[in-house]
Amino acid sequence: MAQYNQVTPEIVERLQAIAPGRVYTGADVNEDYSRDEMPIYGTRMPDVAIDAMSTEEISAIMKICNENHIPVTCRGAGTGLAGACTPIAGGVVICTMKMKKILSYDTDNFTVTVQPGVLLNDLAEDALKQGLLYPPDPGEKFATLGGNVSTNAGGMRAVKYGATRDYVRSMTVVLPSGEVVKFGSSVSKTSSGYSLLNLMIGSEGTLGIITELTLKLIPAPKVTVSLIVPYESLPDAIATVPQFKKAHMNPQALEFFEREILISSEEYLGKAVFPRNVGGTDVGAYLLVTFDGETQEEIDAIVEKAAELVLDAGALDVLVADTPAKMKDAWAARSSFLEGIEEQTKLLDECDVVVPTSRIADFVGYVKSIEPEFGFAVKSFGHAGDGNLHIYTCANDMELDEFKKQVDTFMTKIYDKATEMGGLVSGEHGIGMGKIEYLARSVGETNMKLMEDIKKVFDPNLILNPGKVCYKL
Repeated sequence: MAQYNQVTPEIVERLQAIAPGRVYTGADVNEDYSRDEMPIYGTRMPDVAIDAMSTEEISAIMKICNENHIPVTCRGAGTGLAGACTPIAGGVVICTMKMKKILSYDTDNFTVTVQPGVLLNDLAEDALKQGLLYPPDPGEKFATLGGNVSTNAGGMRAVKYGATRDYVRSMTVVLPSGEVVKFGSSVSKTSSGYSLLNLMIGSEGTLGIITELTLKLIPAPKVTVSLIVPYESLPDAIATVPQFKKAHMNPQALEFFEREILISSEEYLGKAVFPRNVGGTDVGAYLLVTFDGETQEEIDAIVEKAAELVLDAGALDVLVADTPAKMKDAWAARSSFLEGIEEQTKLLDECDVVVPTSRIADFVGYVKSIEPEFGFAVKSFGHAGDGNLHIYTCANDMELDEFKKQVDTFMTKIYDKATEMGGLVSGEHGIGMGKIEYLARSVGETNMKLMEDIKKVFDPNLILNPGKVCYKL
């Protein structure tokens, strides 16, 4: 077990010399720094918070903290859902939100270099001005790119283009010792030893602090269209999903969700976009499918083929969102699912389990079958194209301790079922401090020990983001 020291006034003075005017203590520390968006896993205020501006500042801070065995937690926008940026050991929080420059584009090699505090939304919009697309598309558009890389965020377009990992070419990292290293390169392929770059991606700030990223871009598709496809039941909707690949179609995004979660989102937005009744039949579930291509003729042919496919599979109708306004409305509803749930729910927990796409229907069926055993409601949606499912437990009339107890039993059951089906604990949100025990059950003692040993190689004093991913405090 790691032993940590307190932040003394003398250490605060040294930190203030490194980041003058940007070191906060006591009541000056922003309360947001005590948590991420899932406070049910626990909160704690740090002793010191620092708004960092450069690699050099972070390096100097880490040298002081490492020498004095002071725990450090790095954070960006704090939009995580697994408690990964919660400073559960106190100590120092380093925030990289002020490191928000898009540094340069290399249009010959289709890359962009950014600081970690750049927001996903800002890069997406700026890249489009260059005629380029940054494909990763997590639901939270105002998360930082450093946070996205630290959790290997996925998102809606992962079914066609892959997750964040597939777009990271290189990074500058400050190790817990304060040493500055570079992992990866701007080249498109490598077989040069162990991939330290890929080890950092998804490590949730436990191995090093990312201070610069070079990311891959692609030419932006010229035409995009979305289809809203209502079904009478969720099993009918999910059963359609494998048919797209079997028909050699390649959707950019392929989402599923139930009626109840859509209603929460539309009430939150104050705008109804999706039909709730078609031809006298109540809609129970939906698919939201997006295709992209180079010409309108290509897209028209795809839409015609897709419409025929889903109607043959039992869809009640097909609505085409073929203008920017219609697409914005459709995807705004999808992107606001979590906010809609949060607005209407006092107690909330979630998982983002991933299973083989062929087992989605079986897994969702299992979740629904055990829901009556518990005193909370279960709402689900997910990335049907890649098997990443978001399962939310929601309650307004339960005591906190009872809710946590029941949720733990529920989560244990569904994670065990996912493992049995060949799945994993997290598809994109990460492990943080909220999912460690479920990860250990899923991957086993040997794999957890390997991860712990890797952590100790990078961070012998265990000061960086302690108590996350692979070991508990």
